[in-house]
Amino acid sequence: MQTDIKMNIVEKDEIATLHVGGYLDAHTASKFESKIQKLIQSGNYNIILNFAELEYISSAGLGVIMGNIEDIRNHDGDIKLTEMSDKIYRVFDLVGFPSLYEIYKTQEETESSFGSKS
Repeated sequence: MQTDIKMNIVEKDEIATLHVGGYLDAHTASKFESKIQKLIQSGNYNIILNFAELEYISSAGLGVIMGNIEDIRNHDGDIKLTEMSDKIYRVFDLVGFPSLYEIYKTQEETESSFGSKS
């Protein structure tokens, strides 16, 4: 099984999008964690995780997302999720993420949702 992860950060306005592709598992979770920590340390608290290219996610990857949300929300930011395949969505749904995180179909919807915060 291939366990490579591909990540790319795109910053637009006040929003940082982390595009995640490949496999997010125990072997790659630390790289994923480092990218999110880098965003937080540079003051990016409005984060979109774009999973259009993600093929697999394990509990280690889910744990990284859970482990950073409190810090981000304490800075009036949020992590929002977008463009995941049905297979990946089912994993998030199974562990209850839709009740904790906003999940959108498209990047554009997700970006505009930050503008509608009350």
